Amino acid sequence: MTDVAPDEVRLAAEIERLKAEFPKTRELYREVCALMFFRYGITPTANRLYQLVRRGSMSTPTAVLSEFWATLREKSRVRIEHADLPEDLQGAAGELMGALWTRATAAAQASLEALRLEVEDARRAAEGATAAVRADLAHTEVALEQRTAALLTAQVRIQELEQAQAAAVATRGALEAELAREREASRERDTALTQARADFAAERDKLRASAELAETRWQAAEKRAQLEIERERTANARLQRDAEAAVQRAARTEESARAEIQALQTQLGDLRHQVGMLEGRLDALRSTHEIQVRDRETAPEKRAAARPLRAARKTGQKA
Repeated sequence: MTDVAPDEVRLAAEIERLKAEFPKTRELYREVCALMFFRYGITPTANRLYQLVRRGSMSTPTAVLSEFWATLREKSRVRIEHADLPEDLQGAAGELMGALWTRATAAAQASLEALRLEVEDARRAAEGATAAVRADLAHTEVALEQRTAALLTAQVRIQELEQAQAAAVATRGALEAELAREREASRERDTALTQARADFAAERDKLRASAELAETRWQAAEKRAQLEIERERTANARLQRDAEAAVQRAARTEESARAEIQALQTQLGDLRHQVGMLEGRLDALRSTHEIQVRDRETAPEKRAAARPLRAARKTGQKA
């Protein structure tokens, strides 16, 4: 056998052909051993065989390689014992095969040891990667729990806001009803004040008419008194006293009407002040309601942003 480097492309192509021809793993390894040793002059090793075939466990190429060398040694011994060779050549050939077998066995053991070291390194790397994955999983679970707690808090807050909004709507309705009643009462008071003013004007006109009539009567009485001064002096004095009393009554009536008007105006001012306060409370409630409506409109977006968290948590629990 020559020590010429093999053509890796051809060797790989031949191995692919053998994979299709020999579906059983041990037969495939045995054929690859023969191909490498007899056709390409390569001493097969367990590590090299596993790298080329990539089937079965790593112990399979070692067992097949041992069987291959045993078979080769047996066949070589038969050929040497039965060939028509001198005894010194038979001994030399036997020594050559023994040396070849020893070298092949040592190479196989070295390959097996290298394969075992490689597997051990791969196992340690896999354990490290597994530990890192477990740490990442623990961190992910903690973050998921925190986000789930935040989501529950947000849901509770949304419910509180919805309840507060419902209470605000009910309070607004009650205040609007109260404001309507106050406005109706204010209109009734305005109507009463207008009627009072009309009644006062009518009464004043009556008093003026009475005064004018009294004045006319007094003038007539004065004229009659001039004719009958002595006889009508007492009547004239009585009429004068009646006129003065009527004027005083008119003055008192006018003063009472003014006081009543003043009281009604004061009451109207108080009612207008109360109406202004109620309108201010209504504006504040409207502002609060608008803020709550905006919060409620942004709540679905928060829920949508929270859905991937719930999905991720469900996925983690299933895993």
